[in-house]
Amino acid sequence: MAMRASGAAGASARLATASAAVAPVVEVAPEGVTEAINRDAAVALSEGAPDWLRERRLSAWSVYERTALPATKLEEWRYTDIKRALKLDALALAGPAGRMLARNELPELMQTSMEEDPPGAGHLVQVDADVVHVDLDPELRSKGVILCDLHTAAREHADLVEGHLAGAALPPERGKFAALNAALWAGGAFLYVPPGVQVDVPVRVTRWVSTAGTVVLPRTLIVAEAGSHVNYVEETLSEDFERQAFSCDAVEIYAGEGAQLQYVTLQRLGRGAVHISTQRTLAQREASLDTLVVNLGASLARLDMNAVLLGPGARSEMLGLCFGDDRQHFDHNTRQDHVAPSAWSDLLYKGALDDKATAAFRGLIKVHKGAQQTDAYQTNRNLLLSEDAVANSLPNLEIEADDVKCSHAATVGHLEDEVLFYLLSRGIPKEIAQRLVVLGFLGEVLARLPLPGVVEKVSREIEAKLRRV
Repeated sequence: MAMRASGAAGASARLATASAAVAPVVEVAPEGVTEAINRDAAVALSEGAPDWLRERRLSAWSVYERTALPATKLEEWRYTDIKRALKLDALALAGPAGRMLARNELPELMQTSMEEDPPGAGHLVQVDADVVHVDLDPELRSKGVILCDLHTAAREHADLVEGHLAGAALPPERGKFAALNAALWAGGAFLYVPPGVQVDVPVRVTRWVSTAGTVVLPRTLIVAEAGSHVNYVEETLSEDFERQAFSCDAVEIYAGEGAQLQYVTLQRLGRGAVHISTQRTLAQREASLDTLVVNLGASLARLDMNAVLLGPGARSEMLGLCFGDDRQHFDHNTRQDHVAPSAWSDLLYKGALDDKATAAFRGLIKVHKGAQQTDAYQTNRNLLLSEDAVANSLPNLEIEADDVKCSHAATVGHLEDEVLFYLLSRGIPKEIAQRLVVLGFLGEVLARLPLPGVVEKVSREIEAKLRRV
């Protein structure tokens, strides 16, 4: 009986082996690869592009395929479950406009926002996947300043673009979404300022996301040569969406020796949007590279900002603010990399949260070996306007030099009753008193980088949000 049982078991095993041998092989696509987001899309976007750009897109796509979507078990993504929140399978790549557009052909909200801006040295307008308008002061053009979409830049200014695009500042290996943008970016902005050229009036870029169920992937490349000076203001906005829309942008900025550059980005996407931005700046000797990131819109917004100080005497002021209501979620992940000695950085990020809004801040000051006489600071402050709002703050230091000045601070607190009582006792209605406190709290950030029109526009938007809550 035992032998018969063994024979039956052997026959079953042989049958199972035979069945396994003829079973179809089911291939599982890498994470984030869908019917719309795939290698074919990278190939299609490379049509008519220089060979180097095609190779760079496909290389970035390979990185994207082998890089997992971030999970909450990773410290940097602990408070944002992007796998659950982002519905990549339901998204298609945004389509092109197909032609240049006059201002009166733009969406009404976009027109209104642009009309609020003071005059600029140049303008670039992107709708979904296409740049639909570019203009630049003729005097600046005669001095060698370039402002154009990235596709044009790759073809006509390859000597300036090839060495920088998805390169030292922001290679695809920086993360899943950096790789996605490097492979599938469309439209995009390229700004080049030659050595010693001063651009006194800000260059302005406005981007619009028009359709639910789409993903837009704009990219910004700024190269400011030695001794140059330029201010750059970028805004992304949309109406509210009934279904999810995804904005995934990338920003890489190079500041040459002694250059002075200020970069401002204002995010005012509608509800239903997910916004992920990966930004990295490189500052050479004696360069000053300041950034201001304002997050007011979208249902979920994630920022990865990294300032790298590569030369002695380099300086970087990193400013950020967010104001959330309803169930908005903001996640700011920052890093100050001090590679060279005698460099300075100062970070101030503030957030105000109402209703059931949530926020997370995670910051790191990294002082590399040999970066003596580093001077670096990091401050994150959060104001809770509701018992249901939540903010988490995790500042960190990692120091590998012994002659440095570094500090960090973080606070999370509710609106002080004494402050409100003082204002109410002066006859100020409660809702106005609350607006004054919030504007004063966030205004400290704006006051440190007061570019024309930025403070006024951000203040108006915050006031409008305060009236709704």
